[in-house]
Amino acid sequence: MTETTVTDLPTVPAADGPGPGGGSPEQPLRIAVVAASIRDQRMGRTLAEWAAFRAAGDAEVDLIDCADCELPSDGDLRPGGSAGSPVSARIDAADAFVFVTPEYNHSYPASLKRLIDWHYREWMFKPATVLSYGVQGGLLATEHLRGVLAELHMVTTRRVVGLRTPWNDLGPAGYAPPAGVEPAYDAALRELTWWATVLRTARHDRPYAR
Repeated sequence: MTETTVTDLPTVPAADGPGPGGGSPEQPLRIAVVAASIRDQRMGRTLAEWAAFRAAGDAEVDLIDCADCELPSDGDLRPGGSAGSPVSARIDAADAFVFVTPEYNHSYPASLKRLIDWHYREWMFKPATVLSYGVQGGLLATEHLRGVLAELHMVTTRRVVGLRTPWNDLGPAGYAPPAGVEPAYDAALRELTWWATVLRTARHDRPYAR
């Protein structure tokens, strides 16, 4: 999907509450943590819960699990997004995103690509960071995401986090990160919330129209 195939101009109107363009700058930031994996016996949900818990200090957090998202048939997809899905309003309400994704065959899973492709304006002019995981940290999934998110007018933070073999750090209480992971993720969150604040103000005060 490219802008040249979009029938309607990708305008983001100003808004004083939830809806296209996001809420007003006075409201608390809303961060959506997206769990990308839908495999059986996955660990992505556990990692997403950990990521959401740490992000909840200074923002309202919504955990969106791709395994719970019943998207319509891809035959109904249209350029520039589609009519909507059961999760559209939750994506639209978010000011920023944390994508928690494994690396499958040097990229991110199809479940996450479907969630992205089924929406368009809901993502626009918002920031994202990535918490990837895999044998080597899953960073190729992150690099593939950067290009896709740029096409949606999104900003991906410079700081991202790659978890190397995190299945070795699972315990009865969930994910127990090794030394260095928490400060790295917190640094990415600080950058994310800076961008979220700046872009929400811009969407509210100076909405983009091509």
